[in-house]
Amino acid sequence: MKRISFIIVLMLLYTMVWPQENDLIFTKEELVIDTFYNTYIVQDKYRWLENLHSEETLDWVKNQNKHSRKYLTRASTKTNSMLVINKYAYTEYENPQKDGDYYFTYAYYNDLSVPALFYQNSLRSSYNILVDPNYISSKDRILLKGYSVSKDSKFLAYQFSRNGSDWAELKVVSLTSGNHKKDHLVNLKYSNIAWKDDGVFYSTYPRVDQMGKSLGQKVLYHKLGTDQSEDKVIFKRSNPKLNFSFLTTSNERFFILKEKNEERGTINIFYIDYESELKALKPLVMNITKNVGILDSHEGKFIAITHSVSNNGSIIEIDPSNPTQWRAIVSEYSKALLLEVIPFTDRIVAIYQSNQHPIITVYDYNGVILHSIELPVSTSVSGFSGESSDEELLYYFTSYTIPPIVYEFNIKTYEDELTKQTEVTFDFTDIAYKEVEYISKDSVSVPMTLVYMKDLELNGSNPTILKAYGGFGAVETPSFDAGIVYFIKKGGVFAFANIRGGGDKGAEWANDGRGLRKQNSFDDFIAAAEYLIKEGYTNSDKLAAIGASNGGLVVSAAAVQRPDLFKAVVPIVAPFDMLRFENFTVGNFHLDEYGTVTDSLSFTKLYAYSPYQNIQEDVNYPSMLVVTSENDDRVPPFNSYKFVARMQSRPAQKNPVLLTVGKKTGHSGSSSKLSYIKQKANIYGFIMNELMND
Repeated sequence: MKRISFIIVLMLLYTMVWPQENDLIFTKEELVIDTFYNTYIVQDKYRWLENLHSEETLDWVKNQNKHSRKYLTRASTKTNSMLVINKYAYTEYENPQKDGDYYFTYAYYNDLSVPALFYQNSLRSSYNILVDPNYISSKDRILLKGYSVSKDSKFLAYQFSRNGSDWAELKVVSLTSGNHKKDHLVNLKYSNIAWKDDGVFYSTYPRVDQMGKSLGQKVLYHKLGTDQSEDKVIFKRSNPKLNFSFLTTSNERFFILKEKNEERGTINIFYIDYESELKALKPLVMNITKNVGILDSHEGKFIAITHSVSNNGSIIEIDPSNPTQWRAIVSEYSKALLLEVIPFTDRIVAIYQSNQHPIITVYDYNGVILHSIELPVSTSVSGFSGESSDEELLYYFTSYTIPPIVYEFNIKTYEDELTKQTEVTFDFTDIAYKEVEYISKDSVSVPMTLVYMKDLELNGSNPTILKAYGGFGAVETPSFDAGIVYFIKKGGVFAFANIRGGGDKGAEWANDGRGLRKQNSFDDFIAAAEYLIKEGYTNSDKLAAIGASNGGLVVSAAAVQRPDLFKAVVPIVAPFDMLRFENFTVGNFHLDEYGTVTDSLSFTKLYAYSPYQNIQEDVNYPSMLVVTSENDDRVPPFNSYKFVARMQSRPAQKNPVLLTVGKKTGHSGSSSKLSYIKQKANIYGFIMNELMND
């Protein structure tokens, strides 16, 4: 590939955003031209916005936020979104997780706080605060990012980040006294925590600038009471592009490390057996092309979930003394997707999804079904927690319109016990869920869930929101959203399309929307919009699209390709410039998902759908609210800045294009309860306002 870059500084050319508010925003243009393969000439007028800390960029963002705030405040007032979403968001429930001898939960202790970590000795005892983010820093916004309890339940190690960054720190607190140890680890990134004896495994990256590539991961072991400089390096590679994940088994006999090569699409798995004479990493399986995830050990053998030998997933046993011969404990089901597996001492709990219905199944280690129960459509079960020796586990049940309801499930008697009644401020029994399937461009059938009021008259003009994710093989299961409740209570229809690229119909479904076949995801989303219009749910003047992260790419690509289908579009923390995505932060981890400009065929696919490069000068695109965060170091916010600047710069753009940039937040967005409600009010108020305007 030959790539030439140069900057042509034009006159200080300023372009004017739509004039309807008499509130002008000007964006400087500085032309950068990239030439790919001596053939493709790609112009980029707004690359200067990639300099996130320049005074020009900061002023531009400030002006964008100011303009958007005025527009969104009027929309929220007109649609009453803030008051109503605030009402629906005030639900009462608890979501405890069992870890060691204690129960833990994240909770807000006031509307302005970020979630703190609470714990209790039993489900019936009162909660005590364990980690309060406000005591970590009075300057930075601290977000807790996960925790792990030592095997003896004496200590809890937890991670936290500052102002939304993916860079994390680790501290340790005593569960008997509540006092913090002196241990304080820094430069963690995309790391889990795994205890072994009186220390923890963790991983770091070399510290680079905010949007620099994440390269050179190392796995280390830290012994409590020592300085981080003394930590032992457990694993690293000369190839800086490889990334690792790890765990220790529940009995701490084994340490498991998985190594992934994104460029080759292969994984290696290594292990340490601490009961062997040679306590060193040994290879278990090497150069396999599909995923295997070790979960725990049972009688000296590894229990794993895999899609290597099946599309929908199976449960296997791997004997480290004979690792090439895998024993199938539970083979693949043709019509049920394996989502999660929780091994216990003498049985296994598995969670499946079949036609959008979750199924909880209990097996013994010979694969005999001991118990199975199917739950209602478009609900999800998650949060399974409990020790391997426990007879009871906790899980929660939820949907788009029902907050989590936590049950204690006995794996021997199969009895469910409600831990605490969930209370809501609305009647969720008058809401209907409907499963449909529609045909995509290449005749593939795609499942979709519709949610609306039971007494709603479906007349072809109902305000409708279409949402999807469609990436990384992720199985998107419903979770409670007060904004969705607001929208359907206002007479709207909410639709979620399980498009290709996601894992909702197995590994093949995911692969059919990945890499060179990424366009299938967008075609599926477009076909969903066409179905909703054709079947009389809505029309193009009443249809909105929303998606976050990869889902934001989906909705923006669909809107650029088929602007005639949508009235409003809301991409959230989305990648828009796919030709440069791999150059920053975690982009190099996702070459298998999106592709790379260093391969000519992959480049042509990226160039064909990248939203930023495919904006047409003479098209009035749908109204847009583009949402990002100033400290998003997973999908850099300048993706949104550049996309908005180019959208706004064209005289043909009459519909509003708004940008909101969250302060002291990252890829996950708002952190306090109040900021969460405000963001929901902005998004759903904007959508309702646009769909109400004829």
